[in-house]
Amino acid sequence: MKIAAVGDNCIDLYENFKKAFPGGNPVNVAVYFKRLGGRASYTGAVGDDEYGKFMIDAIRNKGVDVSNVKILPGKTAITHVKLVDGDRILGDYEEGVMKEFKISDEDIEFFKNHDLVVSGLWGRVEDDLHKIKKKGIPIAFDFADKLDSPIVEKAIYDVDYAFFSYDGGDDDFIREYMKKIHRKGPKVVIVTLGEKGSICYDGTSFLYEGVIPCEVVDAMGAGDSYIAGFLFGILSGKKIEECMKIGAQNASTTIKYFGAW
Repeated sequence: MKIAAVGDNCIDLYENFKKAFPGGNPVNVAVYFKRLGGRASYTGAVGDDEYGKFMIDAIRNKGVDVSNVKILPGKTAITHVKLVDGDRILGDYEEGVMKEFKISDEDIEFFKNHDLVVSGLWGRVEDDLHKIKKKGIPIAFDFADKLDSPIVEKAIYDVDYAFFSYDGGDDDFIREYMKKIHRKGPKVVIVTLGEKGSICYDGTSFLYEGVIPCEVVDAMGAGDSYIAGFLFGILSGKKIEECMKIGAQNASTTIKYFGAW
């Protein structure tokens, strides 16, 4: 099993501790998928600065294929983070060279050697998902908590596994939202609910999964871990219920330490 993680990367700069950790939604998913025993590559853009080298070396050291990463003149993306009682508070995001990233035809040829492509809201790939879809490659996409983002409407018709996060507490609202999203094309719609676990809709029924109780050190990467676990289950031929459990277990591993990985 091999996934192509595509899109944004960023350095998570923890201001409390003056420490930098590599991260970014697709990058994290690739690393967590590899941690579970799968194979993964990452496609995106880093700057030709020290953080760019740090990012590539860190991803490579986790066993992820970085042969398709672009090194562009400029700065690698940075997210400023504060940690307060185990909860991460995201500050300014400096996009750097990622603002220049775009999927090429060569990239799509590269993706054909993978079982699935996964990206997310800040990956700058929504305009080209249809090209990947035409090649018959399944697509997973993380829309985060941006339920009303115009990117949802732009991307959703080409997505097979649609991930969202929601902490609004209105169960009726989120179930109706998932039904509406499912009618637009995805095979499965999955929503992580923070401490309440996760909910999944396959067009027929809703499935629920709780969290794995553990001491939370840093919640960074929890959602990405869940996505990696869920997709690992899907590509392993597991039932949806089992995929949700693998996602929850993978997330519980990540939140026990500082940084995404």
